[in-house]
Amino acid sequence: MEKRRGNSSYQSRLNQMPSLETPASQAAGSPVTAVPLLETPFSLAGKYLRNRIAHASMTTLTARDGQVTPALIQYHANRARGGAAMIITEPLAMSAMQAVPAKVHVFDNRNTDDLKRWASAVEEHDCRLLGQIQHPGRARHEAGRHLNAVAPSVLPDDLSWSAPRALSIAEIERYVGDFADSARRLQQCGFSGVELSCGHGHLFHQFMSPYSNHRQDQYGGSWENRTRFVAEIVAAIRAVCGRDFIIGLKLPGDDGMPQSIGPAEAMIITSLLTASRQADYIAFAQGTHSRTLEMHVPDRYGPRLPYLQLTTQLRHAAPHTPHMALGRITDPAEAEGILARGEAELIGLGRALLVDPAWPIKAAAGRSNDIRYCVSCNTCWDTIITRHAPVACVNNPRVCDPDEVDFWPAPTSAPRSVVVVGAGIAGMEAAWVAAARGHKVTVFGQSAHIGGKAWLRSHFPGGEEVSSIYDYQTVCAQRAGVRFELGVQADVPGILALSPDAVVLATGGTMMPPAWLPTDAVESGMVPDLRQAMGALLDITARQPGTAVIFDMDHGEGTYAAAERLHALFERVVIITPRNSIADDMSLVTRQGVHRRLAQKGIDVIFLCEPMWNELIEGGELAYRHLYTGEVFRIANLSLLTYSTPRARNDEMLAELEEAGVEVIPVGDCLSPRDLLAATADGHRAGMRLAA
Repeated sequence: MEKRRGNSSYQSRLNQMPSLETPASQAAGSPVTAVPLLETPFSLAGKYLRNRIAHASMTTLTARDGQVTPALIQYHANRARGGAAMIITEPLAMSAMQAVPAKVHVFDNRNTDDLKRWASAVEEHDCRLLGQIQHPGRARHEAGRHLNAVAPSVLPDDLSWSAPRALSIAEIERYVGDFADSARRLQQCGFSGVELSCGHGHLFHQFMSPYSNHRQDQYGGSWENRTRFVAEIVAAIRAVCGRDFIIGLKLPGDDGMPQSIGPAEAMIITSLLTASRQADYIAFAQGTHSRTLEMHVPDRYGPRLPYLQLTTQLRHAAPHTPHMALGRITDPAEAEGILARGEAELIGLGRALLVDPAWPIKAAAGRSNDIRYCVSCNTCWDTIITRHAPVACVNNPRVCDPDEVDFWPAPTSAPRSVVVVGAGIAGMEAAWVAAARGHKVTVFGQSAHIGGKAWLRSHFPGGEEVSSIYDYQTVCAQRAGVRFELGVQADVPGILALSPDAVVLATGGTMMPPAWLPTDAVESGMVPDLRQAMGALLDITARQPGTAVIFDMDHGEGTYAAAERLHALFERVVIITPRNSIADDMSLVTRQGVHRRLAQKGIDVIFLCEPMWNELIEGGELAYRHLYTGEVFRIANLSLLTYSTPRARNDEMLAELEEAGVEVIPVGDCLSPRDLLAATADGHRAGMRLAA
């Protein structure tokens, strides 16, 4: 009899599993926990799941040259150790016809031993490991064309305009065989199953959608034909792997494109692909590889659980198949509520487990205040797609580290006196980490609020979740004994009076006035930078007359959030930028959201122009000129003119402190003006460095 953790046999635990018809709350032997439904065991394909939490597939970009790497194994092992019951890997290369360096080549015999190590590292923690089967087809969301694009029909990709060639029937049949063979290889290596990713506008989605499939053979036309490719893959895998191998289907729910797959079409697809009862669970993905790609990773500008009502409706098309809820589930109470209402049997967490791999064990122990929460910023998506770097997180600076799970620093043998100047994200991260190691830490904050610029950002559209970063840091700092001096303008004499061994400078950066703006307009406060302007407007709720103008040389997410806030206050909002587009420095999915919201709100964007400072300002008009043609235009009824520009380091104290013989560590914008990801990482490194 196979044994798992504890003294109960594997089979006896399976016998206690609730069926799809049995509410989780009625399951026998449920442990006492803060989230009893979430912690209730379950069974898929005869495989034991210790709770209802599954790590949804996320690309980590840690594979190298088609090979499994230690970092890839460590990432998934950490999530298993943190309490997830099941993990779906990132997309794998299951056929030589889809081999790319960034995906693990399951078909390659050289990977067999590493695949076994990967499976063992996860399964030894009583966590089921599933490999994801996915093929991008014609889809490409990076710059340039997809040179080897394939698709059901010769129709261009909506984002890259790559022109694919149509797959032949022989190629389709080979893919079916290759996917089944590789699934069998995964099973032999210790994996518990596979998931077919049939949404997001990838190849399987392209076959199912009438928008992208114009075939006239057995793989096109009717819904039975459009779903045939996926149905054949499922049947082939089941034939070679048997009934005790999990097969999951991530299906399209609403891809947001006309004449494609909406809820009605998704119901038909779901019914067809689950009728044979070959699939062990279903989940639903939104959006497609077009202007609606943003839908597949809903961000903080929309509601929580944005797709739950839709997917709860869609699951009725597969009444006998367990449903995994997906889509911006971040809090244990949200997950518990989904199960309590019978809206799903499983909870799929992607970004939430990237941020905190110990989310499950913390939720079970009632430690919700200790969870590092996802802020739904999609920086993780940006790192792998735009920066081509391994996945990273603004609220977890230890992704893939061996000690990542429920991390708390080890005590130092040489405590020091440390002053942190600045209570923003970078400073707070350095402070709590250093204090947790046993250093005596004092934090000076110019504002009465912890959070720095992030505190201001939390008051604008899409900003509420940002506060969870410094909320977590504050809890840790209080636990570690950090002393706070808030509302204090720190200076060098005051810092040196504390006799610090080291000073962390987290004093941020200041937006630089643009060249067209005279010095006296800046010094008088007539034209504030965007942060100053938004701070002054923080308590204003009444509508203001006239037009607010932002000169944009930042192209960051906060600039456009401020524009949305100004839209709620002023009659008109105009963004002027010297570039030929906006949001250039953002990931595609974030940029799509910016373009959509600005268009829907009627916020005007003027490209390739810059303001002109002249006598018209006194009359409430702003002139601006086109940078190439020199043509001059005017904006009437000017009420606010502000600028969002590159930031200069606020490092005025650096040299004087160093001259006094104090070790000084600049972090965040004071080191180099960047983003939240860098701020958290800088602060964490500083705190650990001080602990050395």
